[in-house]
Amino acid sequence: MQEGFWKDRNVFITGCTGLLGSWLTKSLSESGANVVGLIRDQVPQSNLNWSGFNNRIITVRGDVEDYCLLERTINEYEIDAVFHLAAQTIVTIANRNPISTFKSNIEGTWNILEACRRSPLVKRVVVASSDKAYGDQETLPYDEGTPLEGRHPYDVSKSCADLICRSYFETYDLPVCVTRCGNFYGGGDLNFNRIVPGTIRSLINNRRPVIRSDGTFLRDYFYIEDGAKSYMQLAEKMEDRRICGEAFNFSTEHPLTVLEIVEKIILAMGSDLMPEIRNQATNEIRDQYLSAAKARAMLNWTPAFTLEEGLARTVKWYQAFFARKGV
Repeated sequence: MQEGFWKDRNVFITGCTGLLGSWLTKSLSESGANVVGLIRDQVPQSNLNWSGFNNRIITVRGDVEDYCLLERTINEYEIDAVFHLAAQTIVTIANRNPISTFKSNIEGTWNILEACRRSPLVKRVVVASSDKAYGDQETLPYDEGTPLEGRHPYDVSKSCADLICRSYFETYDLPVCVTRCGNFYGGGDLNFNRIVPGTIRSLINNRRPVIRSDGTFLRDYFYIEDGAKSYMQLAEKMEDRRICGEAFNFSTEHPLTVLEIVEKIILAMGSDLMPEIRNQATNEIRDQYLSAAKARAMLNWTPAFTLEEGLARTVKWYQAFFARKGV
């Protein structure tokens, strides 16, 4: 990353209390940026609050479905860079409640892009898509030329948002890039139905971790501090307008089965508890993992953490979190 790039730069982050949003807020604030964060719900236990950075940023209360609020915020705070992270990110919730997922993930994306289009000061927009946008493909790993073919509600919401970003670049020359990452993990993820935080919480409480699938689904696992640095590096590279309009995969390129990641967590925590495999997952893509060759070539990007390093830092975060909660 470029020394001094973010100092005194005005940045707007949607979803700043989420897993990625909290770490990105921290990194940008530490780099001297003036961060404005959009917060829908107050989450006292969020990593943003625990880190203390909630008191170092400007917060705007509302959601991405409120176009007028987005336009006001971007203009009043003279925003230069936008990171659009706010989304409904849980597959099982999307299956139960597709309409709210579509409104948040699709309408929310076109709202933020339109508000940015109408602001002459916005110089870079980074939108979080997902590897799920590719849908279920026979040819793996996914690269950025793989068709966007989501089939189930969450996957479709990401495919749609991704295509909307492309249309705003092609039609309006909006300086937007899209990121497609694998499964983020790291301290601060409070969605305990996800495999990494759920497994760690179970082991801390001396309970067997639960695997909803049959344990053989292949996934990328991408450490969250790497994720935050990747977003910042991409936004910096957008000074070169040839980068704009592109989508980038970010991945360690070492996919693991769900059972393998659980076993690595068990090893990292020194536990002898065996997982409970329920084989109940539905409407989920079986295997998905990414090629990061384009990011390496165009952005000179490489991950900074190994899986073992990321898991060690993640376990340490949750041990401190639950110790402070007294759970």
